[in-house]
Amino acid sequence: MAAEITLRPITADEYARMREVGILREDDRVELIAGEIRQMSPIGPLHAAIVRRLTTLLMQMLGDTTIVSVQSPVRLSDDSEPQPDIAVLKWRQDDYAHAHPTNSDVLLIIEVSDTTADYDRKEKMPRYAQAGIPEAWLIDISTQTIEQYTNPKSMRYGSVQILQPEDMLKSATVDAIVLSVESVFGLS
Repeated sequence: MAAEITLRPITADEYARMREVGILREDDRVELIAGEIRQMSPIGPLHAAIVRRLTTLLMQMLGDTTIVSVQSPVRLSDDSEPQPDIAVLKWRQDDYAHAHPTNSDVLLIIEVSDTTADYDRKEKMPRYAQAGIPEAWLIDISTQTIEQYTNPKSMRYGSVQILQPEDMLKSATVDAIVLSVESVFGLS
């Protein structure tokens, strides 16, 4: 009779300890999702350009009223600590120096997807909804669209709006964020 092999999920605290002792290095492109350490896709030039462009736009709009966090961890739960491309966080004096922001600190999460749109849509968006992240965007490079997710309910968002390059995008959670979709893609 063959022994049954079971997987043991990793907690966010164990994941943090792996970083502390050097099992995981700062430059490892991994994130913790549902207790699994998952390899992240390499970042291509267009992906990087969109993240830089959007970071600049958001910082101009928001000033010092929030923190714009770029490709840094957010602890959603005891077993998930993804690294979204951008997270707009509640402002804190210490810049989250003593602990990663948690789901209750997040106003908006943004994922930029070139080859990972399906993964982000099916894996990450439900987890963001489950964690109660009030708004998430999926920027799909291949279709030049932005999917705006709002009204989190359990493992899904109650509202999904797909915006085209000619559309204006207004954040549902941060009033100061209003931008054209074409500006995100560098089309204007």
